[in-house]
Amino acid sequence: MAWLDKLKETFSVKKDKIHYLEGLKKSREYLSSQLNEIFLNDRIMDDTWFDDILFALVSSDVSIETASKIIEQYRKELKKSTVISNTQAKDVLIQTLIEFYGETPIDVMMALEGPTVILIVGVNGVGKTTSIAKLAKKYQSEGLNVGLVAADTFRAGAIDQLRLWSEKVKVTFYHGDYHEDPSSVLVDALRQAKLDNIDILLCDTAGRLTNKTNLMNELSKMFRVMDREISGAPHAIWLVLDATIGQNGINQAKQFIEATEVGGIILTKMDGSSKGGAVLSIKDTLGIKVLFVGLGEKEDDLKPFNPESYFLSLFGDHYD
Repeated sequence: MAWLDKLKETFSVKKDKIHYLEGLKKSREYLSSQLNEIFLNDRIMDDTWFDDILFALVSSDVSIETASKIIEQYRKELKKSTVISNTQAKDVLIQTLIEFYGETPIDVMMALEGPTVILIVGVNGVGKTTSIAKLAKKYQSEGLNVGLVAADTFRAGAIDQLRLWSEKVKVTFYHGDYHEDPSSVLVDALRQAKLDNIDILLCDTAGRLTNKTNLMNELSKMFRVMDREISGAPHAIWLVLDATIGQNGINQAKQFIEATEVGGIILTKMDGSSKGGAVLSIKDTLGIKVLFVGLGEKEDDLKPFNPESYFLSLFGDHYD
């Protein structure tokens, strides 16, 4: 298990180790309660044993289809390895999950010229506004000039909420008036952002899912006006999902994916969820990777998603 041992060693000195371990505590405790008996050394690795692992994955919010694929890959990995104990078999499972997920995604490619515009979408209540503020803090800490746009003009208090966050993290804030056309707000914001030499422009949108047609029409209009102001804008579209609602989040995601080209997922409230397997189903079912995970309520608790850190935290003990 030299490969996994090396990952554990690397993880032990990562700056975000504590964030991952603390943010995934509920999920880790729940999954451990499902797996501990399975990986006892007196268990025989027969079909029943594999079925028990599949059930543990499903109970941790991995879809049955995704869990079945993982078990199939896990069987192959065990055959190739020289496993002599159930403890080693657990390490192979962690390795299988990391490889099943794939490489760590890149969050955004910066535009060659002018502001890089990122449109944030998602239904109300998933943590969209706070995620935008945390992203602003992240990019600001990297030395970038950040702007926030309050293009959610339909929800009472949305503009003021984002304004407070912009003041807290000390970034530029662009807004219109309550019930103003959001596309008009975006046009004004993009024009001013160019004058202000903004590097990253994060745009909040209304979290409405009345029906797919309305959503598509509204987003299509936004894309047209944004591209006229800044070529290629928006340069990224990210969907915010609430980890605590499990598979229902995938149903939400499908509606947005049908309406627009979602390029990545921000999975919030992981610290409040005991079922951390959702990232596997999201990637496998939707074909879209999780870019960021919300591991707490502090400004620096939205972390770039790293499969190695995630699954070592989810399945492992504390790595000192």
